[in-house]
Amino acid sequence: MSTYRIVFMGTPEFAAPTLKALHDNHYDVLAVVTNPDRPKGRGRRMVASAVKQAAETLGYPVLQPARVKESWFVDKIRGLNPDLFVVVAYGSILPGSILAIPRLGAVNIHASLLPKYRGPAPIQWAIINGEQETGVTTMWMDEGMDTGDILLSDKVPIGPDETCQTLYYRLADIGAQLLIDTLSRLRSGRLVGAHQDESKATYAPLLKKEDGCIDWSKDAKSLDAFIRGMKPWPGAFTFLSGKRLRILKAKDLQERSREKPGTVLEGFPGDLNVACGRGILALKEVQLESAKQLAAREFLMGCPVPAGTVLG
Repeated sequence: MSTYRIVFMGTPEFAAPTLKALHDNHYDVLAVVTNPDRPKGRGRRMVASAVKQAAETLGYPVLQPARVKESWFVDKIRGLNPDLFVVVAYGSILPGSILAIPRLGAVNIHASLLPKYRGPAPIQWAIINGEQETGVTTMWMDEGMDTGDILLSDKVPIGPDETCQTLYYRLADIGAQLLIDTLSRLRSGRLVGAHQDESKATYAPLLKKEDGCIDWSKDAKSLDAFIRGMKPWPGAFTFLSGKRLRILKAKDLQERSREKPGTVLEGFPGDLNVACGRGILALKEVQLESAKQLAAREFLMGCPVPAGTVLG
């Protein structure tokens, strides 16, 4: 066999580099499966997923079932007679009946060092929890939530200013190359899956919009990480005079304060420093609801926030 016959499944931007890598390495991609187009923006215009857009550019046929158990979809995939599924952030649970279709199984890319951070939001939670490193793992899929046997993994450091946004794109590119390495070693017979250590498993639950609310009783270092992990979505926020104030960038000043957590402190002109449960957090970039994103200095010129103001 010169190459695998692959059905690719993925939806967001994170998955697109892997699809392109399969194309560039001359793998036989039979079809690309992605979520249906979704309404987006104020005009609710229907928008195709990043993977659909990439697939159409590369010339691959696209399938968009509302549910993977739909009979037409199951019949179509079976008729393709794939050797492998390659699954990257598809967005729907694949039951055992679907996973049993490809001759060899399904390989998944997950954006963590499994068994840590199983689940839908591994990148965000690795940053929020102050991890020094994370990575990407390829694994054989089973019916569990990221519980299949590990094939390969690649570690990467998390920088002190890393946001979910920057780490997302780094891991997407690393994952694409790791998938190609995984397939190459599988074809040569030099790779066998290893069971995950359940005692080390952790979960990264899906984040909701309200999860971005800042708890000023926490320490400044943790809040710095929280804000970076929440960028760009769901976004970290607090309240100023009843209006939602998004915090897009902040810095732990590594200083002490005796003020009530959430209190705006005296500072140099242009400073927007806030007392935390322990330490002081400097707000560097903010956005008041219905306004544009601004550096703190610019924001304070149009919206003064006196010392003693309590956020939250």
